[in-house]
Amino acid sequence: MSKNAPPSYTAIDKEAVPVSARIRSRIRAAQQRFHANDNISDFIEAGELELLLDEVQDKMKAVLDSLVIDTESDHNTQDTARRVAKMYVNEVFKGRYLAQPAVTEFPNVEHLNELMIVGPITVRSACSHHFCPIIGKLWIGIMPNQHSNLIGLSKYARLAEWTMCRPQIQEEAVTQIADLLMEKVSPDGLAIVMEADHFCMQWRGVKDMDSKMINSVMRGSFLKDATLRREFLSLLNNNKK
Repeated sequence: MSKNAPPSYTAIDKEAVPVSARIRSRIRAAQQRFHANDNISDFIEAGELELLLDEVQDKMKAVLDSLVIDTESDHNTQDTARRVAKMYVNEVFKGRYLAQPAVTEFPNVEHLNELMIVGPITVRSACSHHFCPIIGKLWIGIMPNQHSNLIGLSKYARLAEWTMCRPQIQEEAVTQIADLLMEKVSPDGLAIVMEADHFCMQWRGVKDMDSKMINSVMRGSFLKDATLRREFLSLLNNNKK
């Protein structure tokens, strides 16, 4: 066996090898990334997500022990390890472990080519530096063409949620959403603006409660056409009031 080849696990081995190690081995064999904001659902086999939840629970219990929290006699923290594991795997980081939500695409039969804005979409994530919450709003501008695929309004929110439900930094998150929508819709132009509160600034560190982060991504006609860009930003600003 090549030294770079992934280990092959027998049924007995699988009992001894943590499920996270088996998943990680498949990802490395495929020479793919598994950064905090990557989706790894293609490498998770049936039944493994529940095993991963159990593994995270065990390791979270070890973290609580290292924090010198008596989870045996403290009624408030007896089930905290399980609750935190379920929160991470099934809720706030589910965008890493679940496949992309199904999105029905429709042809642009009427050849619509006017500006469309969707938002504000509420987004929730966690900073990949401290795992503190990121909560904010997202606006999406679409300039379709006759070859664009049209998707339902709710699907913009579902795709944004799927992308944001991973440890993120905001600058990368908006780019990921932009890439995904360009692939799905194929518009002439795409604009995204996100405004969010970062609890890694509000809850810890400088503890500044007023600062927000606002960033944008412009693609295609929004990048090339200053008039279109101003129209989008003007309509967005009016919507915020």
